Amino acid sequence: MAEGVKTTEEKAAEARRGPARRGGPPHMQIGQPGEKSLNFGPSAKRLLGRLRPHRAKVIVVLVLAVVSVTFSSVGPKILGRATDLIFSGVIGGAIKAPPGTTKEQVIATLRARGQTTYADLLGNVDFTPGRGIDFHALANVLLLVIALFAVASLLMWVQGWILQGVLARTMYDLRQEVEAKLNRLPLPYFDNQPRGEILSRVTNDIDNVGQSLQQTLSQLLNSLLTVVAVLGMMFWISWTLALISLVSIPISIVVTSLIAKRSQKLFIQQWRNTGELNGIVEETFTGHGLVKVYGRQKETEQAFKEKNGELYEASFGAQFISGIIMPVMMFVGNLNYVLIAVVGGLRVTSGAMSLGDVQAFIQYSRQFTQPLTQVASMANVLQSGVASAERVFEVLDADEQESDPVEPDRIEDPHGAVTFEGVSFSYSSDKPLIEDLDLSVRPGQTVAIVGPTGAGKTTLVNLIMRFYELDGGRITLDGVDIRELTRHDLRSRIGMVLQDTWLFGGTIRDNIAYGRPGATDEEVVAAARATYVDRFVHSLPDGYDTVLDDEASNISAGEKQLVTIARAFLSDPALLILDEATSSVDTRTEVLVQHAMAALRSDRTSFVIAHRLSTIRDADLILVMEDGRIVEKGSHAELLASGGAYATLYAAQFAGAAADLDESTGAPGLPDGLPEMATVGAGSPGPAGGPGVPTPDAAVPADPTD
Repeated sequence: MAEGVKTTEEKAAEARRGPARRGGPPHMQIGQPGEKSLNFGPSAKRLLGRLRPHRAKVIVVLVLAVVSVTFSSVGPKILGRATDLIFSGVIGGAIKAPPGTTKEQVIATLRARGQTTYADLLGNVDFTPGRGIDFHALANVLLLVIALFAVASLLMWVQGWILQGVLARTMYDLRQEVEAKLNRLPLPYFDNQPRGEILSRVTNDIDNVGQSLQQTLSQLLNSLLTVVAVLGMMFWISWTLALISLVSIPISIVVTSLIAKRSQKLFIQQWRNTGELNGIVEETFTGHGLVKVYGRQKETEQAFKEKNGELYEASFGAQFISGIIMPVMMFVGNLNYVLIAVVGGLRVTSGAMSLGDVQAFIQYSRQFTQPLTQVASMANVLQSGVASAERVFEVLDADEQESDPVEPDRIEDPHGAVTFEGVSFSYSSDKPLIEDLDLSVRPGQTVAIVGPTGAGKTTLVNLIMRFYELDGGRITLDGVDIRELTRHDLRSRIGMVLQDTWLFGGTIRDNIAYGRPGATDEEVVAAARATYVDRFVHSLPDGYDTVLDDEASNISAGEKQLVTIARAFLSDPALLILDEATSSVDTRTEVLVQHAMAALRSDRTSFVIAHRLSTIRDADLILVMEDGRIVEKGSHAELLASGGAYATLYAAQFAGAAADLDESTGAPGLPDGLPEMATVGAGSPGPAGGPGVPTPDAAVPADPTD
């Protein structure tokens, strides 16, 4: 199918969830809904299917459950025998008759007196006139029942212990699978997903799935087996009363299904709102400083209040509606109990059933309705778990990045030669960004990429890293198509220093060593010295063993950047990418960062993305990009002399500074026109013999360690 053409299923999915919002950063897309819920049945079946790797233990659990339920179900029937022993003993002891009188003679005498109903009642009672309760037989029956119930309880405990272990392992495997899946997802997936939403799916939803299964699966299994076993015992005792008991089943099913349909939608909304609320909290506290600076606390609190209100409404509605199931089922069960008691009493008086059988049947009717009630009461927990499982399955079902080649190429002697051959790429099929781009970079060259925001500068280096797949053409590294390399092999040869520094909680030594696992302390210190980290580390109380917190707030922004550069230096990449690495540091620190990057770029191919044109004057090649196209390329002097787009950008940055300097010194102002601007630079004279424009490169602080 042609790219960009949507299938019927995709159109239907988009209609359900609404159009995707594009053009903004992921953290500003809080509240973007995902695909609506799948059907409960298929999702629950898929969730239970995850127990398949543990089928042997599951079979053991089933066997133990069957035996346990069987023993428990036989108990009431045997207890009915105990009731009959007591009743027959009471009847036999109450009848005053000459010794040797038989049961048949007593019944015949009663019929002769016209006491037909009483005679019918005694007809089904096994008594001996003049003999009381047989306590020996009664004790044997009770001991047998106690033994059965004890064994049943033990087996149920063992079954629960094994099942909980299986469920814990299943959740462990699910977390591992989701973690591995996240590592296989392409970067566009994370571009379009709020981070708080992803975190909620990986943590809250998986936890809820585990808790739901632990709370319901064992009980659900025992309840269903109990229903089957008890139903068999009820038909064995009296098929008439059994049919009366079955009347409650369709009523229970109809009531449960009607309530479940309404509550399922609310449970899905509850967990979706939970994820969106997490996104708001994560966004707010990540940018806590900006919220304070711009005085947006009220707006943030209002957004939280609104989403929290939506979560409250969905949670309350889901729990309230699903909570109706239990009292309704109890009401149906009580009606069934009354009906059985009345009909059973009539059958006892008519001699059709013994009193013990009626007592056993009443117990069975309770055992029959109780599991149904339990299953119904578990519906809210089960629905909540399945709703969370669907959200996790959406992550597992997301399209993955292209697989690495089965027989990948390797670059034995990397030099860092990069070639773009007819490269085309777009984030959206209807908005082309880069089209038919050709570029050749020699080993050891420093290539600077400049241009306005949205020109495609960062996209270009992301394509080299293979964060996105090309729409056309190819990119080669040392003559090898990067698609023929594994991603790990490709990225292990590339070092990257970004504008936004990333340091983890740990020592400075650990953060630098992250660039090359197994590096010695001497190598770490050497990288730190080469990148000017060593000069500030000695001012810290614990030196290289200073522990950074999660935000690395105990060192400055410039020091953070130097640590990331040292990390890249230690990795010794063949290809280096610097993306606005000095944009957030002060001028003095920028000088240190520039010299650290100069040491890092030495003898290796480098791509430098910069808005500060003063930082890329010494680049071997400068590419000027607009709308995904390279509109100019050449050295700093060549591009200024050509008077094109680069000269315009340069003039925009330095004309104001030059005018301010001329005004303060009384020197003549710069005349209009780009050729004059082309001579402005660090250490260069002004166009009329006046002073040049100073840049951060004009002076380098002395290194106290030299």
